[in-house]
Amino acid sequence: MQLGSTVTLPRDIDADLDRWLEPFLDATGRSTRRKMAPLYVRGLLGSGGRKSIQPMAERLGLSSHDPLHHFISSPAWDDAPLWRVLAEQVNREVGGEGAVLVVDDVGVPKKGELSVGVARQYCGELGKVANSQVLVTLTLARGEVPLPVGMRLFLPSAWTDDPERCEEAGVPAAARTAQTKPAIALAEIDRVREAGLRFSCVLADAGFGSSPAFRHGLDERELAWAAGIACTQLVYPTTVKLRPASTPTGRPAKHPVPNRPPCSAAEMLETRRWRRITWRTGTKGPLNARFAAVRVRVADGPLNAEDTRLPGAELWLIGEWRDSGEKKYYLSSLPQRTSLRRLAATVKARWSCEQVHQQLKQELGLGDFEGRSWTGLHRHALMTCTAFAYLQHRRLKAAGRGKKGGPQRTAAAAVAA
Repeated sequence: MQLGSTVTLPRDIDADLDRWLEPFLDATGRSTRRKMAPLYVRGLLGSGGRKSIQPMAERLGLSSHDPLHHFISSPAWDDAPLWRVLAEQVNREVGGEGAVLVVDDVGVPKKGELSVGVARQYCGELGKVANSQVLVTLTLARGEVPLPVGMRLFLPSAWTDDPERCEEAGVPAAARTAQTKPAIALAEIDRVREAGLRFSCVLADAGFGSSPAFRHGLDERELAWAAGIACTQLVYPTTVKLRPASTPTGRPAKHPVPNRPPCSAAEMLETRRWRRITWRTGTKGPLNARFAAVRVRVADGPLNAEDTRLPGAELWLIGEWRDSGEKKYYLSSLPQRTSLRRLAATVKARWSCEQVHQQLKQELGLGDFEGRSWTGLHRHALMTCTAFAYLQHRRLKAAGRGKKGGPQRTAAAAVAA
């Protein structure tokens, strides 16, 4: 059921939503914001077309859209406490041992050049380089229940190299310095952990996993992780030995020399045994592929005198061989005794964030915001995440009552329960 076009909100939603939003309303401060926040969430949950401010105000029966616009775009108040409440609510629903934190990004196609962060860059929704905004996202998931908990805009160089443009869009001073998506993700992970979010493992695609700084950042935080990599990622076998090296003058070199060269991830797994593993049952039946795994040392250590990356930490190298013939590769810091079945299930648990992105955009209007400011975009994203969290709350509540098909229902369908 598509919330954006067909769902009529049930009669009991007013009281139930108000109760659920109470912690958020306590964090908003002024009475006007306590009134506007529930209205904005109702506008996102309602049917009738685009979820931009003016159409929502009309559907809500407001005489003017100005109060909603002021609530969502005003830099006069700090919405950080609301992001913290969202993390606390999400943790209460699905956090703890067994939960995974999925790091990804989501592209929002945009016309024009004035919306904050918009530039020609790769947009996942379109599968090509296009005019778009890209947000780094965090999703906490347990089984088939994902909940978005963080969104932060990535600013391309066309913006960070233009202070005047950033000033006009209200970009905070701290965000005007160029930051990579992996760096943004690590900062967001620190934020949600400080808010009390608890999980067992961080998952990411190759856009993040191919960054040594991202992987090392997770290790420094003592977080278990599994992330995609390119097939060309260089690795060493765990039996690699390092021998001392000398400079041309005969002095000892700063870094040693490995006794064998590294090879690509694809080459390392080429002769390994691949086993077919089913990681979950989907709507069309069991989902499975062939997997192989081996312990390796990644070539992401210091550069030696021969311009060769030295072996880094020992990790799992995992390969996935799909029935289409496509192969995917992953690294993971999970313990050495982890079974291949668990490794496969872990790397495939990322699918839930794709479901979240689709519902946020198609059902809750993540991409419908028409303002141009940094504050407005992030606050709209916060409200869409809050609306999604409420839908999942109802879904879990329905499942707890033993509703038929509860655990398998979509978040959008749950609001009608």
